[in-house]
Amino acid sequence: MKSAKEKMIAGELFLDMGGELFQERQHAKKLLHEFNLMDPTKVKARNQIIKKLFGKTGNRFFVEPPFRCDYGYNIEIGENFYSNYNLVILDGAKVIIGDNVMIAPNVSLFTAAHPIDPKLRTEGWEFSKPITIGNQVWIGGNTVINPGVSIGDNSVIGSGSVVTKDIPANVVAVGNPCRVIRSILPEGNVE
Repeated sequence: MKSAKEKMIAGELFLDMGGELFQERQHAKKLLHEFNLMDPTKVKARNQIIKKLFGKTGNRFFVEPPFRCDYGYNIEIGENFYSNYNLVILDGAKVIIGDNVMIAPNVSLFTAAHPIDPKLRTEGWEFSKPITIGNQVWIGGNTVINPGVSIGDNSVIGSGSVVTKDIPANVVAVGNPCRVIRSILPEGNVE
């Protein structure tokens, strides 16, 4: 029989009854408390906490505090990653972020979801779906990325977007719900 953690990572419905998953979230909160309250000049010490917390990091990254996540171990970031203030990642499933990604303030990545059925929701059932963000992606401020979404290489997500479906590579997408508004040409210009 699978544990709640195994079901969560597999994207299956699970009940979190306050056991292993609760303890892992508490561990992450403890590290994040230290990270978020640390002297702003202690960049190397903050980066050590992120390396301890995340499943994988590149050599060059900068996470601006405050930052919040559920577990941390499901988060992978590539080289030259930058996130501005108030990034929230609910990482019940994998969140894989490529190289040269920039994230503006107040962005939220949610792998966690709950059933539509009100009875199941009231009972506390939940599930998680992974999020993948390609290389050279820029995500504008106040954007929400929902469970199961992939964003292709070189794409730009405009500020205030709610990304509910996959976004292909080499496009500018914006809105609620987020939709493609134009392509990005190979030279980096937009159509």
